[in-house]
Amino acid sequence: MSKLPAITSSELVRVVKKFGFVEQRQKGSHLHLKRDSDKRRVTIPIHKGRDIPKGTLTAILKDAGISIEEFLDEL
Repeated sequence: MSKLPAITSSELVRVVKKFGFVEQRQKGSHLHLKRDSDKRRVTIPIHKGRDIPKGTLTAILKDAGISIEEFLDEL
């Protein structure tokens, strides 16, 4: 398994959109995205100037059905 880089929420949103996710709604500091092809949903915390914690990033990728290798290729 490859090591995950430090990434901001805006970079993560850009990457998951490449995998077919679209913004559905935002409530407070949480952005909800959905992919219609398989009905998967992910929630990304939006905190300006802060990186997403590694465990949170891993969980978001798992929920999205994106492997770490695919994620690193899209960065």
